[in-house]
Amino acid sequence: MLEDRILVRKFKSGSTDATRRIYEKYESDLLTVAANLLGEPNAAEDVVQDVFISFVQSADNFRLKGSLKGYLATCVANRARDYIRKKLRQKTVAVDEAGQIASDSDEPVQLVANNEQLQRLSQAMTELPYEQREVIVLHLHGSFKFRQIAKLQNVSIKTAQSRYRYGLDKLRSVLNSEV
Repeated sequence: MLEDRILVRKFKSGSTDATRRIYEKYESDLLTVAANLLGEPNAAEDVVQDVFISFVQSADNFRLKGSLKGYLATCVANRARDYIRKKLRQKTVAVDEAGQIASDSDEPVQLVANNEQLQRLSQAMTELPYEQREVIVLHLHGSFKFRQIAKLQNVSIKTAQSRYRYGLDKLRSVLNSEV
């Protein structure tokens, strides 16, 4: 948290090193959030890039009130929501794209098994209603508290918790039916 405050101060004064450090520090987490919300790796990269471009452009007016990671993850969630709305308006059909996974194992069989599991989980996530998917991703990958998620979604804390619970139940149901 202290490092983030120092980075933000340097970022606001125009330091490209601070901007680069912020990007490098949070890029992976934000890509994970975006990819899980959107289900499309290319769109996730675009959303994260758009968020960072907006972030850099807002340097003069930016004020950090909480966690930098939380702020950026909220921006990613909002941008993902906008992307989905735009996509629905255009009535286009998404093409599933399987992402590559990293593994510590050198065994091809293990790589294939891990990739299949990742694809099943990714497909199951896309079957969830967006609100449930957003709560799960923000809570698990974004480390958001339910209070923060409730505020972001403009619902009560109990509703956010229910969406989380129902989403996990549906994921279990979908994944167990495939076994």
